[in-house]
Amino acid sequence: MTTPTALSAPPHDRTRWLALAIVMTAAFMDLVDVTIVNIAIPSIQRNEHASVGQIQWITAGYALAFAAGLITGGRLGDIHGRKRVFLAGIGGFTLASALCGFAANPEMLVASRFLQGGMAALMVPQVLSIVHATFPAHERGKVFGLFGAIVGLGAVSGPLLGALLTEWNLFGLEWRPIFLINLPVGVLAWLLGRRFITESRAPKALKLDLVGVALVTLGLLMLLYPLTRGRELGWPLWGYLSMAGALLVFAALVAYERRKAARDGSPLVELSLFRVKSFAAGIAVQTVFGVALGIFFLVWTLYMQIGLGWSPLRAGLTGVPFSLAVSTAAGLSVQRLVPRFGRKVLQTGALVMGAGVLLYLWEADHYGLAIASWQMALPLVVMGLGMGLIVAPLTDAVLSEVPREHAGSASGLINTVQQMGNALGLGLVSVVFYGQIGDRLAAAQVGPAFVHAFQHALWYVAGIMGAIFLLMCALPKRPAQHVEGAGEETPAEETPAPEREPEPQPAG
Repeated sequence: MTTPTALSAPPHDRTRWLALAIVMTAAFMDLVDVTIVNIAIPSIQRNEHASVGQIQWITAGYALAFAAGLITGGRLGDIHGRKRVFLAGIGGFTLASALCGFAANPEMLVASRFLQGGMAALMVPQVLSIVHATFPAHERGKVFGLFGAIVGLGAVSGPLLGALLTEWNLFGLEWRPIFLINLPVGVLAWLLGRRFITESRAPKALKLDLVGVALVTLGLLMLLYPLTRGRELGWPLWGYLSMAGALLVFAALVAYERRKAARDGSPLVELSLFRVKSFAAGIAVQTVFGVALGIFFLVWTLYMQIGLGWSPLRAGLTGVPFSLAVSTAAGLSVQRLVPRFGRKVLQTGALVMGAGVLLYLWEADHYGLAIASWQMALPLVVMGLGMGLIVAPLTDAVLSEVPREHAGSASGLINTVQQMGNALGLGLVSVVFYGQIGDRLAAAQVGPAFVHAFQHALWYVAGIMGAIFLLMCALPKRPAQHVEGAGEETPAEETPAPEREPEPQPAG
């Protein structure tokens, strides 16, 4: 845990609420950017002649850069000031969005997405830290309620906004407005943030661990690059050697982190946390859950738009019942169900989501190319309810038995591994989805091939949900409920703020 110290007098009421609106806008930009891209992937592939590997990296590159930089981004804010790093992050995010929107080829788009994810890793960790430093404890319940609403709005509006912008083909720009829309919003947020956000930093911030970041990034790239390119290149020997070498890099990371912890107490990954059984199991759940989401959402949009030939707008509208079900179940699980039934709620969520996947699989097989949007509504609602039962209370369950002094490090790690799992899931799409599709298909073969590949991928997602159910057996029976603002109120300059507070993940 770190302690934010305000560098100036606490802002008056109007100013701090303006500061809240600015940082919430930045959080919304990130959440929408995660979900808005998926719906436009078929359009990008078609218009830019992107390869299978390139469309995977357009999504996985963002997730990988975001994951690798999250903890470091939080520490940079603690050291150099949250306002300063937030402004650098939102400025860089806006610039990267422009580069994405004006990308001349798929390679430039992939590189720009990596940059965008890295800038999000600077921007997003400051959001809740600025809230901690700006608002007294008794007001944070209201503030985090607003934050939850923003998360829900981002989950629902992202796919719809992406579908509308792609469908409208504004100024003949096709998919590009999904990125260019960030420019006016980002510039305005940067200008207002300079004026209204109060600077704060931690007097005892943890040191940076750039070697740890480099090892994590290298290991993931050595694992993901062969997965995304292997099928196109005929699975060469160097790909298998690279994936095996990734294990050695991760082993080196563990050894280095142990030495780093002993030397200065500020490792990127606090390895002692993994001695807590519930935390280790929870990290496994977050990682594997991220893999399932990474696989499902990409193959889902490819199935609807390329396999079934639907427009982006129809595909986006089809996903609305899912998003609404996630938001509804998430609210119920935290407020009513988990306090009464504990861990059983999360396990029920895994089973319900798995049942929804199996129902979707049956419908895709039964109706084939003739399936309608309304026929997908039932399995999507079932899946959404299951996901909502998991995503909201999972963080509390994972943190329940973590020592309070390590809560900040644990929070940052939870979000990091979910993003890493998401990147890994996107990389696996080459294996579980495209591996079932022939290289040269006639026009009449595309639809049936994509339907079959979608079903094949859903079997993997269903199996992952079963594994998650088993892993959840190691979580505490009664997860602790960490309520913001509980206990005695402390002044803003003494309010603990974790490196990176967990937040509900958007559906996509």
